[in-house]
Amino acid sequence: MYFFYSLLLGLAALISLPWWLLQMARLGKYRAGFRERMGAVPARLKIQGAGDCIWIHAVSVGEVLAISQLVSELEKRQPEWQIVVSTTTATGQALARQRFGQTRVFYMPLDFRFALRPYLKALRPRMLVLAETEFWPNLLHLAKLSGAAVAVVNARISDRSSPRYRRFRWFFWRILANIDLFLAQTEEDACRLKAIGAPEGRVFVTGNLKFDIKLGVSPAITEQLRRVLPQDTRVIVCGSTTEGEEELVLAAFRQVLQQFPNSIMILAPRHPERFEKVATVIASAGLPYVKRSTWDPQAGAALGAGSIFLLDSVGELASVYALADVAFVGGSLVPLGGHNILEPAQHGVAVLTGPHTFNFREIVRIFEAGGGLRVVGADDLSASIINLLNNNQEREQLGRRARELFLENTGATGKTITALQLLLNGTPVATE
Repeated sequence: MYFFYSLLLGLAALISLPWWLLQMARLGKYRAGFRERMGAVPARLKIQGAGDCIWIHAVSVGEVLAISQLVSELEKRQPEWQIVVSTTTATGQALARQRFGQTRVFYMPLDFRFALRPYLKALRPRMLVLAETEFWPNLLHLAKLSGAAVAVVNARISDRSSPRYRRFRWFFWRILANIDLFLAQTEEDACRLKAIGAPEGRVFVTGNLKFDIKLGVSPAITEQLRRVLPQDTRVIVCGSTTEGEEELVLAAFRQVLQQFPNSIMILAPRHPERFEKVATVIASAGLPYVKRSTWDPQAGAALGAGSIFLLDSVGELASVYALADVAFVGGSLVPLGGHNILEPAQHGVAVLTGPHTFNFREIVRIFEAGGGLRVVGADDLSASIINLLNNNQEREQLGRRARELFLENTGATGKTITALQLLLNGTPVATE
């Protein structure tokens, strides 16, 4: 089975090679870490000793943030273990190096045996930990053959991917047999894992690691902006916006300015390769804007009323949400599944999101049912913002409930670490 999978994967890579080369040439995507992805273990990766390594894989920024507290707590409880972290995206790589240091962060190799074997030989991991749903057949098979325990933490199966997984259950049940432990976010995720072939006795519910993300030290940009914002400025932060959403939030902002002309918007597109395109969209809308990449905080100039601050940077949005009177979390006005509402919620900010939130269905359900979130459409986005800006008590209550719900749902990290330690020790897992 693995031979035919590798053959098909290689064929697919060959057929799609022109597209990959075009993406690398036009947008610079996938160029970073190319040698590492192809199996070249970087010299900066420092592993002392053998057999005392835990390899954690986190695809992108969201997963890196989710495992950050897990890594910190594991280091406290198991100081003898060396933890290395791999990512898939360049933005995830940048954040992981910032959080964990360059000497233990690398790009995940492609799911080819020739690319994976050098890492398994160099790291000799005692355990491979995958965040959310990274079911790569060769990786799981070779890791298991190497003697490593394999665990999936913060596991989830989205509404969109569930039917596809079930359709190919005949394939996935063999792949999932290589995994020793599944730690699911919710009972529904656990049921879906079992439905696609995860052995029932290996599936447990430990909660969502993203509730345990700690704010840490805020980037300097937050205080720099706070100093130049006039006292009566209303701040709307639109974070993680995607293709087709910037036009919608800018149109809503124009409506807001009719009643609150002293407002500014901090706009943070989701993908770095779109930063310049979004700047063009803002300019086309006739709105004044300042790019974070060219803004000089030392000049001390206040941001003009009615302007846009384009946050064309990585790793600063979570902190900048603290400045918001109202926050909108993108990827949700278009059917992409939404993004993380917990980042503004932990600051006690009034949070809005669009109707397309299937990637965060359980979090959104908790917050909407608990009165800590408003779900809005493109047509009523401006009206919802204006309503909240007009009603201080309502806005503050929405933000306060968001913060309370965030704190009420913490604790997944402790359960996850306990389960991982039991797995390492060869003890039957019980998370309760």
